Amino acid sequence: MAQPVSTTVELVGSALGDRGPVVVVGAGPAGASMAVYLARQGCDVTVYESRPDIRRVDIGAGRSINLALATRGIVPLVEVGVIDRVEAITIPMRGRMIHAGDSTEPVLQPYGTRPHEVIHSVSRRDLNAILLDAAEATGRVSIDFESSVRAIDFDAGTLAVATPGSMRTVPFGTVFAADGAGSELRRAITAADGGAAEVDWLDHGYKELEIPPADGGRFRLDPHGLHIWPRGEFMLIALPNPEGDFTATLFAPNEGERSFASLSDPEAVSLFFKEEFGDFVPLVPDLVEQFFENPAGRLATMRCRGWSADDQAVLLGDAAHAIVPFHGQGMNLAMESARALDRRLRDRPDDAAAAFAAFEAERKPNADAIADMALDNYVEMRAGVVDPGYLIRRELALELQRRHPDRLSPRYNMVMFSTMPYAEAAARAARQGEILAELTAGRVSLADVDMDRAAELVARLEPLPEPDPLARPDALSV
Repeated sequence: MAQPVSTTVELVGSALGDRGPVVVVGAGPAGASMAVYLARQGCDVTVYESRPDIRRVDIGAGRSINLALATRGIVPLVEVGVIDRVEAITIPMRGRMIHAGDSTEPVLQPYGTRPHEVIHSVSRRDLNAILLDAAEATGRVSIDFESSVRAIDFDAGTLAVATPGSMRTVPFGTVFAADGAGSELRRAITAADGGAAEVDWLDHGYKELEIPPADGGRFRLDPHGLHIWPRGEFMLIALPNPEGDFTATLFAPNEGERSFASLSDPEAVSLFFKEEFGDFVPLVPDLVEQFFENPAGRLATMRCRGWSADDQAVLLGDAAHAIVPFHGQGMNLAMESARALDRRLRDRPDDAAAAFAAFEAERKPNADAIADMALDNYVEMRAGVVDPGYLIRRELALELQRRHPDRLSPRYNMVMFSTMPYAEAAARAARQGEILAELTAGRVSLADVDMDRAAELVARLEPLPEPDPLARPDALSV
């Protein structure tokens, strides 16, 4: 187990507090992380969260989408000193467990060639609760739940905050808007800098289901794989939870013959799952009931420019860059952004406006890159993982990683198991993709690949960057 990092406040001479109250809007993973970072800079912080305290109120089923915690999210958790608590609520997943649908046993496709190249299934609620505890433990963070920030007045330096049965106006000096993809403050903040936001809705949606534990709390499936039932235009996935259950999610088109629109009655749902996911049906005794009780979710990519309003406000997390969940990077991206913003503020403690501008210049190209890769990964998950061409390229990429670990890493691994900027990972993956395509053209197995030619091509790649010092392989048990 990694040794925890102290959450003791580390004063760095930040001038944020001199401008007036420091406010974080939103207490999700991004907002809670940012609150800890700001407290460690010596700021007194008020967090406004529209929901009740998730540590004391149950959240209804159906919209959680279990999180896949990877290196980019692990590093901030190490840095703010909570990784020891997080370890107790995670389950390592060593690869994709593919349920091909042809009555064969599921097949594990390992994520990497090294022991630490695993991702960790974690409950969003439980992780969020740990971060809220860490924020309050600094002694500098107060959290107002059921307090929704509805508007910002830059001239007056005030926020309009709605609480049950009332509306009040509160002052602010600097606002960190981490209020999610549906941010109430984004329009005002982007408009102040001449920016704008664009939302691209995916024509696919999702529905969550729960696989209950077997007798004695045993897992009904292998808990150390991310289970995928790929079916071309749609798919089902399942991630394990420490209590022995799995959170399963159906992703499918909103309209069409095989779509959510066609699953309008119990008979249609029952027949669909029996035909497409026959080995899944026995795992969920109340499958049809869950399907109609749990809400359907929509999926979108949100990109925007103009993340800040001078030195008064800045967007963070999904409020600045919302992506689809198919690369397991939304939360990792958000917490990595909180870390990056903390670093920029430490670099420019007396010039928040410059720090915010540098933050956007650094993070926007990377947020855009992972947004594109997440969309690509949906096609890979629902179809590519059973495509022979994909399989040989993936097998070759892993073999070349073994042989040339300082030069080549598969795209998935650069995204999930490093802190290499996303844009750099995408660019490297494009160059590597050309090499893999050349080497596997007309080949049916790894034995047919010319490894001497492979060595020549890989030698032309730039060396991989040194890993982040906090990206330690022992951060979580594997």
